[in-house]
Amino acid sequence: MYPHRILTCIALICLAVFVQGNFVSPARRDTSTPQFPDLYEASVDELQAGLDAGQFTSVDLVKAYFARIEEVNLQGPELRAVLELNPSALALAAELDVERKTTGKRSALHGIPILLKDNIATVASEGMNTTAGSFSLLGSIVPRDAGVVTRLRKAGAIILGKANLSEWAHFRGNVASGWSGRGGQSLNAYFPNADPCGSSSGSGIAASIGLVTVTLGTETDGSITCPASHNNLAGIKPTLGLTSRAGVIPISEHQDTVGPLTRSVTDAAIVLSIIAGKDPNDNFTLAQPSPVPDFTKALNPNALQGRRIGVPRRVFLNDTITGNDPFVNVAFEAALETIKSLGATVVDPANLPSADEIAISNNETIVLDVDFKIQLDAWFTSLIRNPSGVRSLAELIQFDNDNPAEEEPEGFEDHLIESEATTGRNSTFFQSLAFDHELGATRGIDAALKAHNLDALVLPAPGFTTVPAAIAGYPIVTVPLAFYPDDVVIASAGPETVYPAPGVPIGLSFLGTAFSEFDLIAFAFAYEQKTHTRLARKAFAAAIPTIQLSDIVGKS
Repeated sequence: MYPHRILTCIALICLAVFVQGNFVSPARRDTSTPQFPDLYEASVDELQAGLDAGQFTSVDLVKAYFARIEEVNLQGPELRAVLELNPSALALAAELDVERKTTGKRSALHGIPILLKDNIATVASEGMNTTAGSFSLLGSIVPRDAGVVTRLRKAGAIILGKANLSEWAHFRGNVASGWSGRGGQSLNAYFPNADPCGSSSGSGIAASIGLVTVTLGTETDGSITCPASHNNLAGIKPTLGLTSRAGVIPISEHQDTVGPLTRSVTDAAIVLSIIAGKDPNDNFTLAQPSPVPDFTKALNPNALQGRRIGVPRRVFLNDTITGNDPFVNVAFEAALETIKSLGATVVDPANLPSADEIAISNNETIVLDVDFKIQLDAWFTSLIRNPSGVRSLAELIQFDNDNPAEEEPEGFEDHLIESEATTGRNSTFFQSLAFDHELGATRGIDAALKAHNLDALVLPAPGFTTVPAAIAGYPIVTVPLAFYPDDVVIASAGPETVYPAPGVPIGLSFLGTAFSEFDLIAFAFAYEQKTHTRLARKAFAAAIPTIQLSDIVGKS
């Protein structure tokens, strides 16, 4: 029905024609000119300093990021991190440049480009789709921007485009992380064909190599934490209800969250401070404490001094449950010594009383299956228009069956069928929901914190780490921990991907109780500033874009 992946390419092909004359070859750069921020690492603050000084404009930034995407997205290593670009981005950037000069900037994100995961809605009139990676939603028209997008626009951010993702936020079934019908298989930039982890895979890849300044992802269970871990990033999975899910293609209102994926804790704190807050279109947000903290005030390098950090070892040391390997544990032990050196008391072990039950519980699947059917049917109904004609989960399953070349990769088993078979929010659903909260919160994270008088928990990001926080609705902040050694045994992670692999990053996660983001950000920042792990290794050479601001600024 649809030419496979054609529309994925359109924006970039058009862009190539538009900007071809605007660059000089990297080999011809004038190295005597003043140094611009290196876009591979450039922070929000560095970019704002350059914008404020008039060294470059937001239009320059958008052009540079468009060009960097063109280099590696569908060419070269074919990372497939970006589904489409915003055709209105340059015009929006120009308006924000004028505003900066005339009335000043609105916020720390004024004129800063941001990529959104493609399950976060933007109005169709701007020129982009919102599809969760599925051809069934191509050309659909949403009624309004997502709540977090409204906040970003008010802050003066520029929506640069939509990032690839694991289709339907990885609720399709046994497809590889980072695969969608529209975008194909996205790939980690730290080793050829490495698993980027999902479902916010494109967001993670794009942030990791400076295809954009910052990105937004979503997490139901692991989909910010894992891409942060695999892509050498800071990621914040917020407390359920801290950030609005209105206008986000859902899995479950009882677990879905929206949060930043960035190259530093500082940038993540800046973004979270802007996107957090109450939204009448998401009643879960109305229960959050007021006011929203300025999370940048948590950025204290001495934050771990005198704090008590627990290690719930039972959730990750059983290799048959979590899949962790000896190298992860070695890196984690070194991290614990660093945390001690920063003045914290490490309580080890500080196990979750419910750990064994969580590992075998099926309650999360019951909740997600029921919620997905109800909420996805409501999403389809809410659309102003959907050219595919799909208006329900049942019709989506039929659409996929009718278009197997686009939507059903080899060996695929469709989990959507299991969700469609559910019969609504009955007593089994509510029992499962209540038991999830008991396992994750009451007899889980909260029990461990209380029993040992802890300020937070810490775990390596790979493995079982995300489940207790997911079912409790509790926050996780992840930062770089280590990189797999060059002699690691490469293993298959899917039809086109491998994991682990040499040089692929591993993350460290701080977990806490509801709305403890401020403390978790502080602890993660202190660890990040002590170790600077991210800077120890870059992506493989072919995956690093060469275009910099010096190739854009001042060119006709």
